[in-house]
Amino acid sequence: MAGPDNKLAQETSRMLASQRALFDIPRHVCYLNAASYSPLPLRTLEAGRAAVGRKGNPWTLAASFAGEQHERARLAAARLINADAADIALIPSISYGVATAAKLLTIDRGTRVIVLDNDHSSPVLEWRTRAEAQGFSVDTVASPGDGNWTSAVLATVERPGAPPVSLASISSVHWSDGGLIDVEKVGAALRRQGAKFLVDATQSAGVLAMDVQRLDPDFVIFPTYKWLLGPYGRAFLYVAKRHQDGIPLEQTAAGRRNVRAENAVYFADLGYVGDARRFDMGERDHFISLEMASIGMEMMADWGAAAVAQRLGMLTERIAGGLRGNGIEVPQTGLRAPHILSLGFENGMPTGLVEGLASEGVYVASRLGRMRISPHVYNDEEDADRMVAALAQRFRT
Repeated sequence: MAGPDNKLAQETSRMLASQRALFDIPRHVCYLNAASYSPLPLRTLEAGRAAVGRKGNPWTLAASFAGEQHERARLAAARLINADAADIALIPSISYGVATAAKLLTIDRGTRVIVLDNDHSSPVLEWRTRAEAQGFSVDTVASPGDGNWTSAVLATVERPGAPPVSLASISSVHWSDGGLIDVEKVGAALRRQGAKFLVDATQSAGVLAMDVQRLDPDFVIFPTYKWLLGPYGRAFLYVAKRHQDGIPLEQTAAGRRNVRAENAVYFADLGYVGDARRFDMGERDHFISLEMASIGMEMMADWGAAAVAQRLGMLTERIAGGLRGNGIEVPQTGLRAPHILSLGFENGMPTGLVEGLASEGVYVASRLGRMRISPHVYNDEEDADRMVAALAQRFRT
């Protein structure tokens, strides 16, 4: 067995180096806002320009081109969560995926759907919209005072005397405060209740490892425009096989076994295809953006979630270590995601703080009264130290 020093060396060797050279980010720009939008890698920009050219000259496209693009993207998404490609649907957004899940699920009257307080709108609003008509309640997990979202979710799931749980529809990382939810523990608690599990992995896919073979969720949904270094408008829906016999949100030719323009008989076979491909969105032939989405996902999968998380955890901890005190509230490391650092302020966040930092080339986000800092693989130690210096100058006591 390796000793502590050797173990540390092995862990350090697995950490991804900064990938700044793969992006068009000037040295004077300190972009720490991946949780909103990530920049695109140079390879992706080049692919996008080439794709625009193909759309400009559509006669150059081979008949097989669209199908190859679909399957490349499907496989890239599947790699990120250890899924079968056949269990992945091509969709445009998280809300589309949640609406698809809502069409497939029956939420029994008198039961509960669990959501997080101030979670992003996508995994919440669908259930709030349906609750009254369908006779179920939406049970909101209150923001935990100690920052421990996992314990708060488990307490809500297992609350004595509460109605049965039909579904938990929650993010794996809270978008505003970076709170980390242990989906393994939550999934186990839901299985004991016989409840379904929908995971919005927007803020975790590609950075935090997820294995759907082990977790066995009902649905996992994620887009590409944040942590997966891709374009806006491309997202992916994992559908467990037990739900793949349902009716899709949209009715498309591609979702049917044999509705083809090339046929002598157009509606030759209206049966649905037998896997998650039936849930693909209409107009899925995104000649421009689908390849761009694939490139970012492939890069993240090649680097590996463990190596990425270790690098980003090092950066956020470097920032946190430099800011503790000075009237800045830093969340506990073990309760937050390694790649998101959400800061509170004793007297509230000063007006104009985020805008002032941006004027100096330091880009972060204001979220629900906190400052959210979210580095990615293009950031380095110089960026982290610059963030510390910029805030320390304003809060030095």
